[in-house]
Amino acid sequence: MSKIKCNHCHLEFDENVMIKEEDLNFCCKGCQGVYHILKDDGLDSFYDKLGNKTIAPPIKLDNDDVTKFDSENFLDNYVSKTKDGFSQIDLIIEGIHCAACVWLNEKILYDTKGIVEANINFTTNKARIVWDDEKLKLSEIILKIRSIGYNAYAYDSSVADAQASKAKRDYFIRMMVAVVCSMNIMMLSVAKYTGFFTGISKEVKDMIHIGEFLLSTPVLFYSGWIFFKGAYFGLKNRILNMDFLVATGATSTYIYSLFILFGAKGESYFDSVSMIITFVLVGKYLEVIGKKSAVDTLDKIKSSLPLEAVVIKNNERKTVALNSINIGDIIEIKPGEKVPVDGKIIQGSGSFDESTLTGESLPIYKKTQDIVYSGTINLDSLIQFEVTKNFKNSTFSSIVSLLEDSLNSKPTIQTKAAEISKGFSVTILSLAILTFVVWYFFGIDLGFDYEGTSQFEKSFIVAVSVIVIACPCALALATPMASLIGISELAKKGLLFKEAKFIETLAVASSVVFDKTGTLTKGELNVSKARILDDNIHKLNLLYSLLSASSHPVSISIKKYLESKYDLKIKELETVKNIEAKGMSAIYKNIEAKKFEIIGGNIELLREFGIYYKFDSTKTVYLFAINKKVIATFELEDKIKDDAKEIIEYLQNKNIDVIMLTGDNEQVASKIANELNIKKYFAKQTPVSKANYIKELKKENKIVVMVGDGVNDSVALSNADVAIAMGNSADISLAVSDIVLLNSTLNSLKDAFVISNKTYKYIKQNLSLSIVYNMITIPLAMAGLVIPLVAALSMSLSSLMVVLNSLRIKMK
Repeated sequence: MSKIKCNHCHLEFDENVMIKEEDLNFCCKGCQGVYHILKDDGLDSFYDKLGNKTIAPPIKLDNDDVTKFDSENFLDNYVSKTKDGFSQIDLIIEGIHCAACVWLNEKILYDTKGIVEANINFTTNKARIVWDDEKLKLSEIILKIRSIGYNAYAYDSSVADAQASKAKRDYFIRMMVAVVCSMNIMMLSVAKYTGFFTGISKEVKDMIHIGEFLLSTPVLFYSGWIFFKGAYFGLKNRILNMDFLVATGATSTYIYSLFILFGAKGESYFDSVSMIITFVLVGKYLEVIGKKSAVDTLDKIKSSLPLEAVVIKNNERKTVALNSINIGDIIEIKPGEKVPVDGKIIQGSGSFDESTLTGESLPIYKKTQDIVYSGTINLDSLIQFEVTKNFKNSTFSSIVSLLEDSLNSKPTIQTKAAEISKGFSVTILSLAILTFVVWYFFGIDLGFDYEGTSQFEKSFIVAVSVIVIACPCALALATPMASLIGISELAKKGLLFKEAKFIETLAVASSVVFDKTGTLTKGELNVSKARILDDNIHKLNLLYSLLSASSHPVSISIKKYLESKYDLKIKELETVKNIEAKGMSAIYKNIEAKKFEIIGGNIELLREFGIYYKFDSTKTVYLFAINKKVIATFELEDKIKDDAKEIIEYLQNKNIDVIMLTGDNEQVASKIANELNIKKYFAKQTPVSKANYIKELKKENKIVVMVGDGVNDSVALSNADVAIAMGNSADISLAVSDIVLLNSTLNSLKDAFVISNKTYKYIKQNLSLSIVYNMITIPLAMAGLVIPLVAALSMSLSSLMVVLNSLRIKMK
C-alpha cells in the first residue's frame, strides 16, 4: 500500500487510512479541522513557511477544563495589569517546534478581537499575551490556541525553581541515607575484620551479616537508584558509562553476599556495596549543588526594556506595544526613560547613558540626526526620534537573540575522569567476564583456597573480585574530591564557582579577555588633574554650591575632590539652570547686591556664554567661570584598580594571552593598555563585536576566559569557555557567568587561577594514582590472588589515597 502525506501535518500514512476530500488528504479529523480553520482565516501561507518540515497532529484536548482560566484564583495568581489597564499573562505554548509554528500562533492571536500583544519566544515556547478583558476572556484565548492544534498553560517560574530544589533535596536525602548506613556498617565491619584474623564464631558472624544486609539494602536500592537509572539510560543510548560499572559492581557484590548470608562459605561484602554507592554518590551530589540555575536569565534581560512606547501620530500621542512600532514612527521619550527601539533624533538633544550596551560610565551627548539605541537611558531632556529599526531588529533585541543562541550552544567540558571511564567501564566488565569464563571452563585455581565451593562459585568470586578491586570509586573521586576542597578554598577567598568543572577549564585556559570599565578600572570618575586659577575661598564656595545643585557623576566627583582639599560652605544661588548635556549656570548676589554670573561645564557650554578658553585634553573636562573668567579647570578619568597590574603580570608569566576589549575610544584604551602592559587591545567594541572576537579565538582552539561586568558583557560572557563576573555586576551578567568574584577585586581573580591550577594538578595526580592502582591490582585479581575481602579493602585504600592527596590542596 502506497503512503501519502497529510495536507496539514505533512506526515506520511497508508492511503487507505486517510480522510479524503477532493484532492486533499488528512490523517485525522483534527488535521482536517485545523486546515480549514487556517484556510478560512487566510492563514494558509503557514504551509509555505512550513516547507518540507512535518508537525505533530493537533493535540486532542477536552475543552471542559478551560473554565479554570477564568476563575478568580487563577487570574490573581497569573494575570497582571499593564499601565493601560489591559490584562497580561505569560503562557507556555505546547507543540511549538519551528518558526512557522510561532508565526501561526502569533498571527491567529493578533487577528483575534481583543488581543493587544502576542509575542512568542521560539527558544522557550513562552508567550506574553496582553488583551482587553472587556472584549475577551482568557479561556477564549486558550480555546483559540487549541483550535489550531496547540495547547497553552500558565508559566510559573516558581515551578522551575521548585523542580530544581526538589532534585537537590532528593540527592541530599539519598546521600545522607547512604552516609548514615555506611557509618553503621563500618562499625560492624571492624568486628568482622578483627574476627577474620583473630577468630569469630559462626553465630556472631551470621548476626553481623544480617546487620550489614539490613543496612546495605536501602543504600543499594534507594541511594543507589541514581546509578541504576543512569546505567539504564546509558544502555538505552548504547553507552557503558560509569553508572553502569558502579551499579554492576555493587549489585554483583550484593548478590554474592546474599549467597554467603544464606549459607554459602566465605565472607560477605555488604560493607563494600555500601561504600561503593556512598563514595560515588558524594561526587554526584557535588555536581548537583554545583550546577548553576539559568531559570529566567533571558527574562531578566528583556524586563529591562519597557513594554510600550509613546508614538506621535497626527500630533496625537498614543501608547502602543513595542511589537506594534513600525519603521518611520515618531517616538517621544522623557528624561529617565529607556529607549525602546533604535532611531534617529529629530527633535531635542541630551545625554544618554549607554552603559547597558558599551559598559562605559560616561554619558554620551546626542543631538539632532544622531542615532539612539534601544536599552539606553535618556538622562536629561525630552527627545523625539524617528524609528529606524523595529523591535525585533533593534540593538537590544539583537543582543538578546545572540545571548539565547550562546546559552543554547554553550559547550560542556568533559572531565578527565569521564573521558577515561568511557573505555574503563567496558574494559573492566570484559575482563571480569573473561575471568569468569576462563576460571569456569578451565578450572583454574590459583592462590586462595576455595575449598568446599563449586567451580561456579569459585569463578564468580574471582570475577566479583575483579569488578570490586577495579571499582571506579577512586577514579570517580579523583575529580570531585579535589574539586570540593578546591571550591572550599576558593570560597574563603570570595570566589563563587557555579560548577566544579570550571576549576579544570580555568587551569588550562590559554586566553583571558578583559572588559575595561569596572573590571580593570574602578568604574568611577575621579579628578586626575585640577587647576585652581583663583583660590579665593568665596569663589570656591560658589563652585561648591553649583556642584551641590547637580546629581551628575562629574559634579559629584569634583565635589568630593573639593571636600578633601577645602572647608567649603554652600551659598544660596539664584536662577539655577541645567543646560542639557553641557553643564549648569546660576546667579549669585552678595550682601552688597553685587551680581555674579557663574557657569560650570564643558568647553561647549563656555562658548555659548561667550567664553573662548583654549583647553586640550583627552579626558573628561569640567570648567568653572565667574563673570566670564575661568576660575578652575578639572580633568577626570577612571582609575586603574590597584591589583590590575599584578594579575596581568601573573597571567603573562603563565604564557596566557591577555586581551582587553572596551567600548571606549582609542586614546583612553591605549592609555590603559600601556599602563598595564597589555599588548592586545581593541577600542570601540560593541557587545556583538566582543562576542564575535571570542568566537574567533575559540575557532583557533583557544580556551577562552572572559572577565567583565554589565549587561553589555553578557553576550561575550556566554560565549566564553569560562565567564567571570564581578560581584557588583549587573544581574544579567551574574546570571550568565560561571564564576563570580564576590569582593570584585582582581586579587581574588589571581587566587582563582592559583587555586584552580593547584587543584587541577592534584586531580591529575589522583587520576594517575587510580590508573596505576588498577594496573597493578586487576591482574592480581584475575589470577585469583585477591579475594573479595582484600579487593574491598584495597578499593577503600585507593579511595583513601585520593582523599589524602586532595587534602594537600589546603597546604600552602
